[in-house]
Amino acid sequence: MATGRFGVGETLGALNAALRPKPSSSGPGGSVWFKENSPRNLRSRDFLAPRGALQALFGEGQVPKDILDEVAALEGPGVPPIQKCTQTQAGLALQLERPTVFEQVLSSLQGYVAPQPTSSTSERSIILDCVSLHGPKGPDALSLSQLRAVLVADHLAQALRTQGVTVYQVPAVQDPGLRDFLQQLKVNWPSASETSSAPESTVALKEVLRDHAAVPTEDLPPGVVCKVSLKEFLEQQPDLEGFDPNLDICLVTEDQLGALTELQEAAQHCPRNLPLSHSEAESSVGGAACSVVHVVSCEEAFQQQKVDLLWRLVDASAPSRQKHLVCGPVKVVGSPTPLSAPQYYRLRHSQMREASVLKYGVDFVQDENWNEIIEALTSAAVKFEMLSTAHRSQMSLDLEETSISTKGTKSGAFVMYNCARLATLFDGYQRGVEQGLYPAFPDVSELDFSLLREEGEWLLLFNGIIPFPEVLSQSAQLHVSSPGIRITANTEAVCKFLVHLSMDFSSYYNRVHILGEPQPHLFGQMFARLQLMRAVQEVFHGALATLHLPPLSQI
Repeated sequence: MATGRFGVGETLGALNAALRPKPSSSGPGGSVWFKENSPRNLRSRDFLAPRGALQALFGEGQVPKDILDEVAALEGPGVPPIQKCTQTQAGLALQLERPTVFEQVLSSLQGYVAPQPTSSTSERSIILDCVSLHGPKGPDALSLSQLRAVLVADHLAQALRTQGVTVYQVPAVQDPGLRDFLQQLKVNWPSASETSSAPESTVALKEVLRDHAAVPTEDLPPGVVCKVSLKEFLEQQPDLEGFDPNLDICLVTEDQLGALTELQEAAQHCPRNLPLSHSEAESSVGGAACSVVHVVSCEEAFQQQKVDLLWRLVDASAPSRQKHLVCGPVKVVGSPTPLSAPQYYRLRHSQMREASVLKYGVDFVQDENWNEIIEALTSAAVKFEMLSTAHRSQMSLDLEETSISTKGTKSGAFVMYNCARLATLFDGYQRGVEQGLYPAFPDVSELDFSLLREEGEWLLLFNGIIPFPEVLSQSAQLHVSSPGIRITANTEAVCKFLVHLSMDFSSYYNRVHILGEPQPHLFGQMFARLQLMRAVQEVFHGALATLHLPPLSQI
């Protein structure tokens, strides 16, 4: 019997290997199997190797009996127990031993709701530079594209920490108003101390820049420290790739020097990463130094390339592994004039309050607790809007969007609403225990998970709980080597996962009365369902934590 955490990736890998038992097997590469997700298909199968793929491997598509038997008997790390594997019109259909899967998953939740970091990431550390937060700007100077970059950086920092990466966030926010706005948005970013020594720290940088200055300082416009040729420097660095060919003369400002100072200080405190191999350590100069990821809006990307090159120019020990994560623009629909980040937040806050009044009544919503609830719902709505589109792509923002409330199934507020429904469920059970209606929750080993037979119950386990660790790992993937750094940021992964989980949970919860009549012969099924709901709740909480959104206990 399989032990340990079941994984979709591990299962697909094992199934593909079983279907191609010989390395010399002809046919196309890539994955043959895929995981089913839709309720309709999950009624008869959990994984499918489509007929077209089978025809490419086996001529007429008929899988030999010995291979079919091998797939049906497949065991291995991360592979759930298989009930049957049959050849159908659609292809090779595989169904898992569902009662056993329920039991093994729901009896060992920690492996799914709190996955452990892998050894490949736990020794890594990076500096995460949110470019839009540099300088003394206040919240009103923050554009929507910059806000998007801030939210991407905030989620990325937490997603990487979840995987065991040590993250140093730069810069420390200087403006008190901007700091308060970010806190209101549930953005977890460091703030500058009142005794910052940044101005003094730029003196040394100015001394170094004098050696590279293109013109005397008296000929410079106001606010410019010096003028340097980045094009000339770039031509002397053949290993640097990806920089804009139009980079030439740079007018260095005090703000840029301030940004460089903060990056230098962070690099000094950042632990050195262990080389990945002996050969890499020998072939790189400073190869074990920390890595830097600059999260930048598209409107600031060109200027940030200048800062990157300036850092390398003035500091020979500057990290060689630097990556620019550029976020696409935000196109606003329904506004003739540009909208600042605070104006956008206030609009969504007003819409959320109005929707809450319509649903619950003005007297109920005026309760003091509702101020915090509406702020949390607004933050969720803003983050899901901004993060549900791939960060590289342009996103459209509809200011008249009516689906941001709890009624909109794709909104962050809808996710928060369903999270609150789960809290209400467990509150109801606890009150029932105190009133003597239900017995105390038994030990998990005493639960009978064969009583979980509803279609919606398998959907929640198979599409929600089991894939959750892989969703977390896919939201941010860091690959560090001596030549450079590669980061994959799928910030939309967690948002989309939560939306689908909320829809599956809502559909199930609306159909099934979990806290049934207080009859002893019904308690077994109730406890099995409550354990499933506990797992769903912990997945909700874990996913929301990567967005710094607090789960609501009531709405």
